[in-house]
Amino acid sequence: MSIVVEHEKRRREILEKALDVFMDEGFEDVTFQKIADRCGITRTTLYIYFKNKREIFNFSIRQLLQTVERDITAISKEKDRSHSERLIQVMTVIFAQLEENRRLLSVLLNYLVHASRSSDFDGDYRIRRRTVRLRHILASILIGGKKAGEFAPGINVKDANELFYGFLEAACFRLVILRRPSLGDLLNTVKLAVERLKQ
Repeated sequence: MSIVVEHEKRRREILEKALDVFMDEGFEDVTFQKIADRCGITRTTLYIYFKNKREIFNFSIRQLLQTVERDITAISKEKDRSHSERLIQVMTVIFAQLEENRRLLSVLLNYLVHASRSSDFDGDYRIRRRTVRLRHILASILIGGKKAGEFAPGINVKDANELFYGFLEAACFRLVILRRPSLGDLLNTVKLAVERLKQ
C-alpha cells in the first residue's frame, strides 16, 4: 500500500514541477529532459510516471476537470436547493477552481495559441469536447428550473447554457490575460443573469 501512496505522491510532485516548467518555457519549448531536470530525476525515471510531456499536460487538465465535474455534479443533485441556488453554486465552485488553477489555465492558453498555428487544429472542438459534461450539468439545472416553474417558461435553454458557458470563458480570459486577482465581479454578473432567468 505504501508503494502506491509514494507513487501517487511522486506523480503529484512531477505534475506540480512540470507546470512550473511549462510556465517558464511555454508549452512548445518544454522537453521531457527539462521536466526531469526540474524534478531532480532522470528521464528514465520520469518515463515510469508519464510517456511524454503531452501526457503530463493532459493529465493535469483531466485532473482539474474531474475535480470540477465531481463537485458540480453533487451540487446539481442537491434537492434542498432551488435550481437558481444550484446554478449560482455551480458557477461559484467553477470560478474558485479556475482561480486556484490559474497557472494551468495560463499553460493551456499558451498551448492553444501555439497549436492554433496549425491549419488542422480546431481549438473550439477540443475544448467543447473536454467540457461536454460541464455543459450537460448546466443544461440539466436550467431544464429542471424551467420544468419546476422557477425559471421563465419562455427561456431558451440552449441560449441560456451558452450564456453561462460564456461566463466561464470570460473568467479564463480575466484570470490569464487581464490577470485579475479574483472573479468576484463576474460572479455578481452571474447572479444577476440567474435572477433574469426568473422573469
